[in-house]
This record gives sequence, C-alpha cells and structure tokens, in this order.
Amino acid sequence: MHIIQEEIGLPKIRTESSDKNRAVFSISPLPSGYGMTLGNAFRRVLLSSLPGAAITGVKIEGVSHEYSTISGVQDSVLDILLNFKLVRIKKHSKNPETIKLSVSKEGPVTAKNIEHSSDIDILNPNQIITHITKKGVKLNIEMVVEKGVGYVPASLRKKDKKDIGLIQIDAIYSPVIKVRYDVTSARVGKMTNLDNLMIELETNGSITPEDALRFASSVLKSYFDLFLVSGDDVEPDFRSDISTVKEKEVEEQEEESKKETYTPIEILNFSPRTLNALINGGIGSIEQLVKCTPSKLANFRGFGKKAMTEVADALATRGLSIQDDGGDTELS
Repeated sequence: MHIIQEEIGLPKIRTESSDKNRAVFSISPLPSGYGMTLGNAFRRVLLSSLPGAAITGVKIEGVSHEYSTISGVQDSVLDILLNFKLVRIKKHSKNPETIKLSVSKEGPVTAKNIEHSSDIDILNPNQIITHITKKGVKLNIEMVVEKGVGYVPASLRKKDKKDIGLIQIDAIYSPVIKVRYDVTSARVGKMTNLDNLMIELETNGSITPEDALRFASSVLKSYFDLFLVSGDDVEPDFRSDISTVKEKEVEEQEEESKKETYTPIEILNFSPRTLNALINGGIGSIEQLVKCTPSKLANFRGFGKKAMTEVADALATRGLSIQDDGGDTELS
C-alpha cells in the first residue's frame, strides 16, 4: 500500500446508494492517480470474469435450424432464440442442466412457463419468449443451461453430434449489466490532491453488487500474488502496511477520546461577581465546574450562598449539577 496512507489513513469503502440489483460505492481517500488505477482494473474484471448462467443450446420440436418458422407461432425461430438470451438465470451448481418449456395454450409464452429444478432460479419470469396465435398449436422446447464466465460465442463450443436438432447460441454468462466509475477530488487536512473513486454497479440479480465487487477483488489479488516471490522486501520504508495504518488510526482515536471537551462557563451567563470568583478559583469550563463540590466552591474568594444558588440554577437548565461533598474529585 502507498506510504501516503500512513498520513491520510486507510481508504473507507462506503455504499452511497443501493437497491435490489444496483449500488454505488465510494472508496476514499486514495493517493493521486489511484482512483483511475483501481477503477479501470475493477471495471475490466467485473465485465469479463464474474461467473453466471445462460442458455447455451435450444432444441425446438419440429425445427432443424434457426432460420425456420413455426406455424401458429408469431415469432421466427431466430427471434425466439434472441428472446431466450434475455432470460436471466441463477444457477447454484456448475453442472449443465436441461430445462423444458411446453405450452399449448393460445397467447403469450413467458419465462415463467419454463419447467426447471430447484438448482435454477428464473429471475425475470415475465420475459416474453413468443406468442402462440392459433389454437391447437403445441410448442415444445428443450434448453441447455450452463454456468460459465464472460462471453462465449457458439462457434467456439463443440457440438455434440448426438444432439440432433440442438441449436447452439452465443452464451452471455456475465451477471453484470453495467459498470461505471468516476474519479473526483478528495481532501484530508491540507492535502487536496487525493482521489475519491465512485463505482456504479448493476447486476442481473443472480449476484449482489457487494458480492460482485468482493469477487473481483479476490480475482485481482490472486494475480498480483503471483509477483510476490520469496525474498527480501523491496524498499519497505516506502510502503505502508495495513496493520500499521490501522494501529496508527486506533492510537489517534484513543488520543482524541482522552481529550476533554472544554465548554467555557461564560455561556452560563453568570453575574460578573460569580464568574470572577470561579475563574480566579481555576474553573474555566462547565466540565471543570460539575466536578466541584459545594465545600470546594465555598472556599473560593467572593463565592457565597447567592453564587452557589446561581451555579445550581444555571447547571440545572442543562440537566447538570455539581458533585456532593462525598464525591469530591481533583480538578485536572
């Protein structure tokens, strides 16, 4: 990690907005230039390397090739194949599976008519496949569902000669519909040349945007680990370690928590006599005042019963009070 992270702290990953299948992530602060470096790497992996499921082959009863038409069916076979590409599928196991669609009713044919096992989820059941326009027409279709990565054209897949009538179609496995990143300026203290990386990610519902980003991170890490060959660290003084940065942040937070809040007693609107008596006695804040006891205040020069009543009333308006004589503590 860049040595500058020791000064600006670890980047924080925040979810700026999120719904069912879309999320916007913010990663900041980053060293100058690292927004573009990480954003481009994430985008390429998210679009090309995430696993998903798709229909890779279709067999329609009575049809031998994709340029056919079916009597009583509104769409051509080619259009039906294109509509099958739009069906969003989530598959839990890696093994291929054959699913079926059998409809004999006049009207629209949708993805919810597909018969499948519990290993498969149809994510957009209202997707139109075609329309049956004549009574008595039966549409029987078998589809092969496979799980894979990226985009694989039909021409690159081997066709099984035993599957007569099986029409191979291009497989779009990627569950990511959209990835967009933007780099804006970020500031930490006086450092104004830092990066804030925004990643907008939309999936088809088979994986959450959070899990997609996590998977892409693991893929990138596995490749970068190849370069971490055994041997001495190169210039370790100019690289920060995550554990070191975290320890420094914890120490800073502890130091901050130890700092006592200081609220001037002037805001309590004491009379000049009471205010001077307290200040001359070394009491300059409300935090110091509430630690005092009546006996301690009575020892201050010029502090009498009237001043005691004034202090009690002023503190009561804020839900505070001085300590009892039995709980005297030393002022810091």
